[in-house]
Amino acid sequence: MRDLKLMSDEELVVAYAHGNNSAFDILLNRHQSNVYSYIYFIVRNREQAEDIFQETFVKAIMTIKQGRYTENGKFRAWINRIAHNLIIDNYRQEKNEQTISNDECEVDLFNNHKLSDGTIEDEMIKSQILMDVKKLIDYLPENQKEVLLLRYYRDLSFKEIADITGVSINTALGRMRYAILNMRRIAEEKNMILTVD
Repeated sequence: MRDLKLMSDEELVVAYAHGNNSAFDILLNRHQSNVYSYIYFIVRNREQAEDIFQETFVKAIMTIKQGRYTENGKFRAWINRIAHNLIIDNYRQEKNEQTISNDECEVDLFNNHKLSDGTIEDEMIKSQILMDVKKLIDYLPENQKEVLLLRYYRDLSFKEIADITGVSINTALGRMRYAILNMRRIAEEKNMILTVD
């Protein structure tokens, strides 16, 4: 039998699907650094990144063992897509859990000048703009949303984005361009004003 380390990702997936557990160890070693880095760049929390990383590979194992892996020649892009989807699920879950009641605090959170750089009105306007931008991002197609989040919220280069998403730099640039054009168009359609003054 061939040395596992010389096998392609696809050959390792097939070997693992047929019961060779060492094949998955090679896949894990080959891709763990890239996948973990991708997750950490987005979530910026080690514990959270480790949880999502483990969940990513557990999901990959289950998919392969169930015979549902169909991404011939694209294992790296596939495993990154699993991680990306789990990150989105994680953010949605966090968003649903994060509610603060002013009644539960001794200090009035909403009118404390120590917690604000500007007036309450300024902060409300900035907050509304940020919420509007997030809404606009949600209207974008997944591939455009992914590039925009990686570029503006994680400060990655287009080369890094291309590597992570498994596309060319030109494709990543094109998706960014269309994301911005789409956001402008949607903002106009919905009469959103995205400036403070």
